[in-house]
Amino acid sequence: MPKFELKLPRMGESVAEATLTSWLKEVGDTIEMDEAIFEIATDKVDSEVPSEVDGILIEKCFNIDDIVKVGQTVAIIQVGDEVDVPDVSNMVNELKEQEPVLEEMVSIAESAVAQARAETSNVHIGEASDRFYSPLVKNIAKEEGISFDVLETIPGTGKDGRVTKDDILSFVKNGVTKPVEQVATPAKVDVQDSVAAAPVAKADTSEVEKPKMPISRGDEVIPMTRMGKLIAKHMTDSVSTSAHVQSFIEVDVTNIVNWRNKLKDAFFKSEGEKLTFTPIFMEAVAKALKKYPMMNISVDGDTVIKKKNINIGMAAALPDGNLIVPVIKNADQLNLVGMAKVINDLADRSRNNALKPDEVQGGTYTVTNVGTFGSVFGTPIINQPQVGILALGAIRKIPSVIETPEGDFIGIRSKMYLSHSYDHRVVNGALGSMFAKAVADYLEGWDVNREI
Repeated sequence: MPKFELKLPRMGESVAEATLTSWLKEVGDTIEMDEAIFEIATDKVDSEVPSEVDGILIEKCFNIDDIVKVGQTVAIIQVGDEVDVPDVSNMVNELKEQEPVLEEMVSIAESAVAQARAETSNVHIGEASDRFYSPLVKNIAKEEGISFDVLETIPGTGKDGRVTKDDILSFVKNGVTKPVEQVATPAKVDVQDSVAAAPVAKADTSEVEKPKMPISRGDEVIPMTRMGKLIAKHMTDSVSTSAHVQSFIEVDVTNIVNWRNKLKDAFFKSEGEKLTFTPIFMEAVAKALKKYPMMNISVDGDTVIKKKNINIGMAAALPDGNLIVPVIKNADQLNLVGMAKVINDLADRSRNNALKPDEVQGGTYTVTNVGTFGSVFGTPIINQPQVGILALGAIRKIPSVIETPEGDFIGIRSKMYLSHSYDHRVVNGALGSMFAKAVADYLEGWDVNREI
């Protein structure tokens, strides 16, 4: 019967491999076309991989947590009703035939371990000493006729005063040697005690163990998810890479609030989409990036790459508390209706874990809406390798001074803060502030008579 090899599909230009996180089907299960077979994860997104044919799963080529290259065969599917089932009895017989070989291999390994322990127990050359001598130093001393008493007098430059290879060779080079003294061999050597007494592991440990976090009674230890670990590493790497600087600006969005309230119902009836504030803000950011293209760059070593396309990342919170950043490609080429449709689609599929790997890559600038959770402003961390990220604060009604030709007066206005974090290695304060001001000017200058 024909067999079909299900390969890991291409998941974007920069994605070359993925981690197999779970199998959704077992060997022998019947599979329908487009039915998910396994789940994979990249450093950007988790995805399900569907079958391209109807059939029965007969072989898994990878295990969970294995790294799979794009184009590699992950599963083999029997196409048709008959299935080639492996002969279990033959497999058992083969294992029985291999038992003597395995036993011999185990015996050889045990002998090697015993020999290594015996050699380790003699590193002090048969005498009581507070100093540790490696097998190499001991052999050199034996070959060069250096007695134990003389070896004890050689200054050591290694860790904790240990005599190194260079120390003993330098001693030999100076010509100071003596014949080897006869050392009485102990009648009985306890290998376990000798190994335990020799501070080999302690002396060779170069890494300092981090102190464990104290856990009190009643505390709950919650392991981080795979995505949580990736986000944590990405954030710490960004802080250590970019010189973060922030600029803040207050924006009067009263005209936008009134305009949206007037047209949101009509927009939903005509387009079948909700009109939120997000597409309006994204449109403003795209125009500002077009005005200040040096904010639409990335850093590569000692060079700056000026991006041709304006691809805006949109940070989205997930139900499990993690974060993902789908990308609005060529945002400057979308009108408000197109922007709203793209944003709503990406947001919905983000929450349902249905994004494609290519849809979370290629961003050139990022926007995060901290106002969704009531925050007035924030200091967001740059999404590497970009050089800027804009946080949108909550819109609040506050008393404000309104300037008119007839004089100033106090009125109630809808206002918000824009918080702009940028990489001070390549973006100075003037550019970072002018960019934020350009976004604010566009929002405050909103045409209340604009038609969709």
